[in-house]
Amino acid sequence: MRIAVRVPASSANLGPGYDCMGMALDWFDEVTLTTLDSGIEVDVTGEGSEDVPRDSSHLIVQTFLTGLASLQVRPPAGLRLAAHNSIPHGRGLGSSSAAITAGLLLAWAYAHPQAQPDRQWMERIGTELEGHADNVAAVILGGLAIAWGSAEAGRAVSAPLSGDMRALAFIPHQAVPTVQARRVLPQQVSHADAAANTGRAALLVHALAQRPDLLFDATEDWLHQRYRAQLMPRSAELVTLLRAERHAAIISGAGPTVVVLGTEPMLDELARTPVPGFDRRLLRVGGPAHIVSVAEA
Repeated sequence: MRIAVRVPASSANLGPGYDCMGMALDWFDEVTLTTLDSGIEVDVTGEGSEDVPRDSSHLIVQTFLTGLASLQVRPPAGLRLAAHNSIPHGRGLGSSSAAITAGLLLAWAYAHPQAQPDRQWMERIGTELEGHADNVAAVILGGLAIAWGSAEAGRAVSAPLSGDMRALAFIPHQAVPTVQARRVLPQQVSHADAAANTGRAALLVHALAQRPDLLFDATEDWLHQRYRAQLMPRSAELVTLLRAERHAAIISGAGPTVVVLGTEPMLDELARTPVPGFDRRLLRVGGPAHIVSVAEA
């Protein structure tokens, strides 16, 4: 059997939507799994190819096997995984959620080659593996996703999104590990900060769907970005500079990529402005992860 899937990048948090909001981006990794008589072969090209393992510890292979166990399906005797990565690793653009989703899609297609993926099953297993649902929900559902619940019982829904919404990404060359970015967050925040953040997160849902002119106010955050600034000073400085010009700039996920939300006319001039130390890319909203093909090898 030969199975091919495509999985999108994503931007989580979007400012005040910490661990509960994410958006898929039209930036895809492509993965193919071919069953073999024996052994495990892993071939990776593109982003991070020099750093990822080439054996059963590869995240996609691990997730594929976990997915099959959940579906109570015996794994193949052997497999070859070929992954072409275009999503940068460790930059806050959901590369690990893309890998997890790819593994789950491959498992589903192997177990049920003629059936549409059960995305609720994917959300449940993906959230358990990732530990939070914002990125993985956006990758699985596409567009804008709102997630809630625990790591063991995460749930998510698609939310309305303006058709002309764009994300302008400023991507630094240095990575910041997500575990490190989580470690610097405080265990408690003030009631005032929590209340302020709740109001902006609610406004953000409306701004993304109908009122892009409100995105600057809607993307202000009190819960995570200020605490992570020490890990990504140049990204934090760029957010400050962009917001001083009333751009809806945020740290994407755990960082250090900076994303500015808006419509194409809102972002057109900024998208042509180079920023030293950052690559820039104007992105449309992405569709969901999907199975490209299932065929006999």
